[in-house]
Amino acid sequence: MNVLDETDRRILLALDDDPRLPVALLAQRLGLARGTVHARLEKLAGSGVLRAHSARVRPEALGRGVAASIRVELDQHQIGAAIEALRGVPEVLECFAPAGDTDLLLRVVAKSPDDLYRVAEVVRLCPGILRTSTSLFLREVIPYRISELLKAD
Repeated sequence: MNVLDETDRRILLALDDDPRLPVALLAQRLGLARGTVHARLEKLAGSGVLRAHSARVRPEALGRGVAASIRVELDQHQIGAAIEALRGVPEVLECFAPAGDTDLLLRVVAKSPDDLYRVAEVVRLCPGILRTSTSLFLREVIPYRISELLKAD
């Protein structure tokens, strides 16, 4: 992944505040040429720096107000099959491979506690999954953020 320079950081911070800013207005606010901003945004998008626009949609808006993490223990010979099956579960928002005794860590959403039970069962029944453990999120206390990191360096 690319190292961000000061101009990239300024553009990303402005977009973090208002992601719908048109390129011309963004350039004006930052005192940069419109072509510079457009080229930088294309470079950032093409290099994978920017997340998909759908990452800004809150699951609650889709009727999925219950969130949880699911720790997964795998049959190590079937990790590929397990991950492929998990890709097919729409309620699985993210999947991480952490260090330690957990093989995969999922962030999932559901419509209700009963629906969370269903989602956890769908996950548990994926090929290669030996055991799961689910933890319900009661409240989001620090939402996903990146602006503090952009300011830090």
